[in-house]
Amino acid sequence: MSLRERQRRQIRGEIQRAAYELFAAQGFGEVTTEQIAAAAGVSASTYFRHVRSKEDLLLDPVREGGSKIVALLEERTEDEPADIALAQAILTRSTTLAPQELEQWRAAFQTAPHLLERVALITPEHRTRLVELVAQRMGRDERQDSTPGLLVHLLLAAAEFGYLQWLRNTTQPEMSLAVCVEGALDAVTGERWRAHG
Repeated sequence: MSLRERQRRQIRGEIQRAAYELFAAQGFGEVTTEQIAAAAGVSASTYFRHVRSKEDLLLDPVREGGSKIVALLEERTEDEPADIALAQAILTRSTTLAPQELEQWRAAFQTAPHLLERVALITPEHRTRLVELVAQRMGRDERQDSTPGLLVHLLLAAAEFGYLQWLRNTTQPEMSLAVCVEGALDAVTGERWRAHG
């Protein structure tokens, strides 16, 4: 990673942390971009070079996971069943943030419930790549057989459900993101995805 990229990520991280603290304390709708920039110690122009909108500060951590899920799936052993490999790639991605960062993100997100329905785990390009990788593991042609695409869509939908369950949870702090995502993924994996034909 280049020095410029490291600096860009550091600034973006500082903006995100400042925003999460402000959202949790004052509410998403009450916080201005100027307040976020000031709390992060950057100018308004620097803020807008790194952030398109306040909404993106909450939604991007989920969206950015797509490339990581693809990379994690590519790294898994070839002989692992497609459903297990993809579920583990998704779960691994879901557990890469430190617990404190996750709690800050959740507290901030809970002040913007209107954004919950916009939680999408992956971009269309990364979804397409996952379908290709799953088809290879299943020994199927995704252009002729809908099974790989269905498996990818089902597991991503289950994971998104797990994220939403965790984000909405305010009464059971012991229900971690990993517990919610793993439970949702476990519900839809199984032998039906492993038959070849």
